[in-house]
Amino acid sequence: MSNKITQLFNIKYPIIQAGMIWCSGWELASAVSNAGGLGLIGSGSMYPDVLRTHIQKCKAATDKAFGVNVPLIYPQTDDHIQIIIDEGVKIVFTSAGNPKKWTRHLKDHGIKVVHVIANTKFAIKCQEARVDAIVAEGFEAGGHNGIEETTTMALIPQVREVTDLPLIAAGGIGTGRTMLAAFVLGADGVQIGSRFVATPESSAHPLFKKEVIKAKDGDTKLTLKQVVPVRLIKNKFFHEIEVMQQKGAGIDVLKEKLGKGRAKMGMFEGDLDEGELEIGQVSGLIHEIKPAEEIVKEIMEEFEQAWNDVGKIPI
Repeated sequence: MSNKITQLFNIKYPIIQAGMIWCSGWELASAVSNAGGLGLIGSGSMYPDVLRTHIQKCKAATDKAFGVNVPLIYPQTDDHIQIIIDEGVKIVFTSAGNPKKWTRHLKDHGIKVVHVIANTKFAIKCQEARVDAIVAEGFEAGGHNGIEETTTMALIPQVREVTDLPLIAAGGIGTGRTMLAAFVLGADGVQIGSRFVATPESSAHPLFKKEVIKAKDGDTKLTLKQVVPVRLIKNKFFHEIEVMQQKGAGIDVLKEKLGKGRAKMGMFEGDLDEGELEIGQVSGLIHEIKPAEEIVKEIMEEFEQAWNDVGKIPI
């Protein structure tokens, strides 16, 4: 399959594995890249020296293209950017910040830049910043999310209306049929996070992976909108936060409750009661843990079958 995204990144399939904190290390990134997609190392949960190690191990594990996701709110972003340049990484996905901040610097070093957005306002800013592509992430996505609560179904065509940049859809996508739907809406590729959490290569804790495949529709919800919007599985910590918000807790009180390390506690250390369990609504379609290569293959086979099925629908 060849289109704007496969040509931009020199990959076989327009499937990008999201750079999720605590879940997306070098093993997952290299596995997805070797399978024909684009693997991303999630740097948001890594100290600089840890990121360097993951990049070096990823380079040793694959000769295919891979990238690094850099949340711009990370306190040591400057160090991460320098390591990425020093190690010769050629693709960077930025998020949670202004796309103008690092795009020119990265492109001056021959790096392709993609920025993650959740509304048309920032899509236009991306075009002005001259990024190489955009990820438009809908409300269905796991982890940190857009406060507007715009769904992928509504977001993708609106973003396509305001920009002609290569467009990657994210949020609620984990199968070949949802990938085809994103393409029909105007996307050129898809970014998938939740489905790749439930893989042997993911660095997520085994207990968290099991919780993901247990999840049904309605088991996740966006919360903490006053502090930082995040979609979580409804566990003990989630319900405590909800009660506090219903009672009118202020930002400072919520921040104190949130504390530090909640995401690590839940997703990386496997504390299913007190940790943040970040996952998307598509978790209701994830029923087993499978290797990343098998997931990529299944998505592409289902995509092609769905394409053929659509052609048979009587009009």
